[in-house]
Amino acid sequence: MAIDYTKRPKAGGGDAASGGEPGGVSLSKVTLTKSAPSVSLTKRGAAGGQLRVNLQWSAGEQQSRGLFGKRRGNAIDLDLGCLWEFSDGSKGVVQALGNAFQAPYQGTPIIRLDGDDRSGSATGGENMFIDLSRVDEIRRILVFTFIYEGVPNWASADGVVTLHPAAGPEIEVRLDEPDPSSPTCVIAMLENQGGDLVVRREVRYIRGGQADVDAAYGWGMEWARGRK
Repeated sequence: MAIDYTKRPKAGGGDAASGGEPGGVSLSKVTLTKSAPSVSLTKRGAAGGQLRVNLQWSAGEQQSRGLFGKRRGNAIDLDLGCLWEFSDGSKGVVQALGNAFQAPYQGTPIIRLDGDDRSGSATGGENMFIDLSRVDEIRRILVFTFIYEGVPNWASADGVVTLHPAAGPEIEVRLDEPDPSSPTCVIAMLENQGGDLVVRREVRYIRGGQADVDAAYGWGMEWARGRK
């Protein structure tokens, strides 16, 4: 399985299609589904403060170290990341791989990743923070997760991503309809539509790594192999 990280952006890349109607609503949670795939953060009064994107999953069977230190068992290591594009045309990736923990890479980050849960046992899971007070600087953010180690077993991983805005209900996306031949799952697109920040469910399994996600969504970057 190819493990990639961003090397440098290049010109080009198109927009992913937009659309969909607001997701199912409750006072405490919005669950995005195929029939109700999108919700506006702006219209729900949640386009300010920090948006926390949380990934939780079950690692599966405990692994042990075998010959040459290789892992045994069926446990997996899921990593949370995103492709980002800002209104100034800059673009890149935020993920633990390649130590790309924030964007922009200098100064106060609009997007930052708090760490790397290698086991799936951390109480808080993995968290990405997006500064929604800077919505005007955001064009689009594509949130994804990929299996860094282990056999793709999305069904047993039982992954769920929850977006926690500073105000308003949580937004939940479950990683259902698993594809065991795909190591990567694109979870959601956050897109600035004329100042209205819209979250759209994707749950699209990709048979490849980050470069293949880029190709599927027309991000237009160049990639090189990386490691933690």
